[in-house]
Amino acid sequence: MQVHNFRDLKAWQLSIDAVVDIYKITSAFPSDEKFGLISQIRRCAVSIPSNIAEGSGRGSNKDFARFLGIALASSYELETQLIISNKLDIISIDSLNFLSEKLQEIQKIIFSLQRKFSQE
Repeated sequence: MQVHNFRDLKAWQLSIDAVVDIYKITSAFPSDEKFGLISQIRRCAVSIPSNIAEGSGRGSNKDFARFLGIALASSYELETQLIISNKLDIISIDSLNFLSEKLQEIQKIIFSLQRKFSQE
């Protein structure tokens, strides 16, 4: 059984940092979004490093690649929710750009890892 140490993966490390940023930014959202966008955005953000970690403990590289795909999909979902938040004037364009740049870096790393482990 092959196990990958998720703590050593840059994608996991960066996505943990992104979760912290997301929590800080969403804490300033209007309180009426507590069960709407705030909840959805935070769940998506947490899903990224969580799926990387879960997949790293699976028994095969193919399983790991599948969980990386789920993490990647969550990152796209999160990016979409941030765009919506900007269009609703809940977050600034600067915050959106800051978070989008982080997410795009994470997405590139996850995509590369996914390709690597799905071919093994």
